[in-house]
Amino acid sequence: MRKNPEIKIKETKLLSDNWYLLNKITYSYQKENEIPQTHIREIYDRGNGAAILLYNSSKKTIILTRQFRLPTFLNGNKTGMMIEVCAGLLDQDNPEQAIIRETEEETGYRLDKVQKVMETYMSPGAVTEILYLFTGEYDESKKVSEGGGLDAEQENIEVLEYTFEEAYAMIESGEISDAKTIMLLQHAKIKGLI
Repeated sequence: MRKNPEIKIKETKLLSDNWYLLNKITYSYQKENEIPQTHIREIYDRGNGAAILLYNSSKKTIILTRQFRLPTFLNGNKTGMMIEVCAGLLDQDNPEQAIIRETEEETGYRLDKVQKVMETYMSPGAVTEILYLFTGEYDESKKVSEGGGLDAEQENIEVLEYTFEEAYAMIESGEISDAKTIMLLQHAKIKGLI
């Protein structure tokens, strides 16, 4: 394995802080025994997030959400609607607290505990976000509201329940094209959760 390059940040220029942070970063990149090169990249910092696959092992079902995603609409998704696992930003919480909060807000289920699966960078070439992935078991006793997200955050989330096999087949059909959802469904399949 090659030795890691030496990286030195030369300049960080804020391009936008309208919603999250967009910075233009100038840095030097020096490989072993070579002259340093100057690289310039735009980096989007929206904070870290968490996502969860909610499953019911006795019914062999899962809970997913459906909502409009503007970036997908702008890049070929005709309706802009996406079927996904429940997810959200950490804000000031740790990943477990954040996903328990988001689960209740989006799906209406109040969980006591969750199981961490992994941490992943979803788009490491341009976005700083680490996404913490979880699984959690639900049943009707955990249902405390209809979910749907927060009006204050302009969320309009539809809560969906599928059998695991129905949802898994939606990867191949293209109805599910969200990376975090695919990863968690594949994790559940490999581990035999459902």
